[in-house]
Amino acid sequence: MTSTRLIHLRGQPMAGGKLPLICTPLVGRTRAEVLAEVAAVLPKAPDLLEWRVDFFAALGDAQAVVDTALAIRAAAGTTPVLFTRRSAREGGQPSTVAEADVVRVHEAVCDARCVEMVDWEMSSDAADFARMRAATRANEMLLVASYHNFQATPDAAWLTAKFAEAERRGADVAKVAVMPHGPQDVLTLLAATHAASQTVALPLISMAMGAYGSLSRMVGWAFGSTVTFAVGKGSSAPGQVPIEDLRTVLQVTRKAVLGTQENEP
Repeated sequence: MTSTRLIHLRGQPMAGGKLPLICTPLVGRTRAEVLAEVAAVLPKAPDLLEWRVDFFAALGDAQAVVDTALAIRAAAGTTPVLFTRRSAREGGQPSTVAEADVVRVHEAVCDARCVEMVDWEMSSDAADFARMRAATRANEMLLVASYHNFQATPDAAWLTAKFAEAERRGADVAKVAVMPHGPQDVLTLLAATHAASQTVALPLISMAMGAYGSLSRMVGWAFGSTVTFAVGKGSSAPGQVPIEDLRTVLQVTRKAVLGTQENEP
């Protein structure tokens, strides 16, 4: 009934084709804090973990990052891991680490093959984006090309073009997140997602942030977004809903739209 494209890992749809996938963030500042989050979140059965490494105090230390990523991978079992450094310009944590060092950290993580997916922002330097595309492809990982606007919601045509840009630049998944200032902006985001789902041959991830935006996290999958983000232990963006509450809502909406509650944990 929906035109939502699924994310495939190693030739298989993630979580058996469930829509949407529920992703929970890890935002600890130390290895111990991050691993404590993993232990707290996994019993809640997320489909995907996102390590927001911009929260990590040792972001510039490639060995510390790789060692922690390997520990997350070991603890996560069969749950895939998305590796994300959100820049300050797109709403991430401020950092004094040079961009060249951030790129090297990401390449080290890719070479260690300790995650399944890597997020990289389309606003980054074109050469750095190309390096991430090469590193993820060489190590059989998925590249999520992302755009985040924490100030406003551009018009639907502009957002649809951002999804298309991700495809044009060789990404495996396209992600767009915006800040709404009212219900109309949430409708704009959903309309852009649906339009892109008809023309972009990639799985899409989209959400509006903040209080109004929480609605998109609950129904975005019906408009073409394959992943929604929920709080497992700590939030990484405004408007994230606790995973228990989100799962309850998704059970209702899936049954209403698809007539089924299959694939629920």
